[in-house]
Amino acid sequence: MASVALDRQPARSQPEKADAAAWLAVAAGTIGALMATLDISIVNSSLPTIQGEIGASGTEGTWIATAYLVAEIVIIPMSAWLTRLLGLRTFLLIAAGLFTAFSVLCGISTSLPMMIIGRVGQGFTGGAMIPTAQTIIAQRLPRSQQPIGIALFGVTAIMGPVLGPLIGGWLTENVSWHYAFFLNVPICAILVVLLLVGLPHDKLRLDLIGEADWFGIAGLALGLGGLTVFLEDGQREQWFSSELIRWMAFVSVTGFALLFWGQLTARRPIIKLKLLLDRQFGSVALMGIVLGMVLYGTSYAIPQFLSAIANYNALQSGKVVLLSGLPSLVMMAIVPILLKRVDIRLAVAAGLFIMGGSALLDSNLSLASSGPDFTVSQLLRGVGQILGMLFLSQAVVRSVPPEDAGDASGLFNAVRNLGGSFALAGISILQDQRMWFHSRRLEETLNANSPLVQDYVAGLSQQLGGTPTAMRLIGQQIQGQALVMTYNDIFWIMGMGTLVVLPLVLFLRPLPKDAAPAAMH
Repeated sequence: MASVALDRQPARSQPEKADAAAWLAVAAGTIGALMATLDISIVNSSLPTIQGEIGASGTEGTWIATAYLVAEIVIIPMSAWLTRLLGLRTFLLIAAGLFTAFSVLCGISTSLPMMIIGRVGQGFTGGAMIPTAQTIIAQRLPRSQQPIGIALFGVTAIMGPVLGPLIGGWLTENVSWHYAFFLNVPICAILVVLLLVGLPHDKLRLDLIGEADWFGIAGLALGLGGLTVFLEDGQREQWFSSELIRWMAFVSVTGFALLFWGQLTARRPIIKLKLLLDRQFGSVALMGIVLGMVLYGTSYAIPQFLSAIANYNALQSGKVVLLSGLPSLVMMAIVPILLKRVDIRLAVAAGLFIMGGSALLDSNLSLASSGPDFTVSQLLRGVGQILGMLFLSQAVVRSVPPEDAGDASGLFNAVRNLGGSFALAGISILQDQRMWFHSRRLEETLNANSPLVQDYVAGLSQQLGGTPTAMRLIGQQIQGQALVMTYNDIFWIMGMGTLVVLPLVLFLRPLPKDAAPAAMH
């Protein structure tokens, strides 16, 4: 999930046209990025099945998605340093090998902790393959051919998360959910061959180990890890009444203290937080958080709703999620025209407005809602996604000095992943709180002394053969209605949150007319 200004990166001396080895390297980078982005969402439509087999509850299932995102946040800012330390080919070979191993671990998981360890490993190694794909484009393709590489990467960036639920759903229904992870094994084998053929070997630079911002690295891992556990499990553990939550709060505070200490002492901090003080970049970062919340929140919530309410299987849910990728794929063809003709403020405002509106459309669901009820909102979401992601990604690298473009890119993508992590944690909290709230409110409307209620219970008792059976059915109906109302709350919050940040577009500055597009994810 990185956004890098290719025209600002130092590149090796390049010929006018790339040779076959260079294109094989670009293919390797694109395949690696596709695999990494695919695995962000490949479990979303299969989660009900996976949760049942590994013994995880519905709210605990968010861990399977969150663990990947949080691990990516840690590795993305480190990728540039690790590339210089190990060399691009060696770094990617290590990442691909470990990604395969962690994918196998996910596929053979029999418990939630085992699955979380595998997903953290996947996120950590898969996240490394996304920004390095853009580095390959910058280093191996001449400037005249870089737009082709950018376009290939753009399609990967858009379609990976969208195809994930569909592929995962098909494998779950026709083979087994385990193969949603085992699928990575043959793909990684192809990737390794392409890397060996297409990329030259670089010498190790072990002298760079001393330059690393170790306080920042430890702080980022501890701070985000502790905060994620705090948010995910806080509601279930009754917040600070739990020793675990108190410890996680301590770990999180300690981690962020280390991160800030690294900002003050490191020659090159892992994340350049002072960039957030820039008015334009700070605005872009806030909008990026909200964008991440809607992107990852909706792609997670929709399959869960369809499974619980409409009794959709994993493949059916995946087809619904795929709809949002169709307009995005079509619009990628007109990206150069959009960048030259459309004002960035207008484009970002339109993208956020459309995404917010699509979430609000999904806040009027009922027990009768099913896949077709998401068609319009999903298509709109795809349009809003490409406008928001495309132009915000350009704003990131244009809002800072050239030497800070890489840091700005890593920070933007970190906060966007953080928004996704917040969304998944928020969904878990809302499911617990609002389910209880709506259930109690619905029960309060059913007065036991009301003639209407008594007649309804009596009629059900006659049909079902007894009052206990009738009462169980009423309880199930209340729980179903409460669940629908909870999802309506979730979509409403995401929609309104998007609209709230719309005024921030006024802080954006127009893109230079003659600037080459930056790679986007």
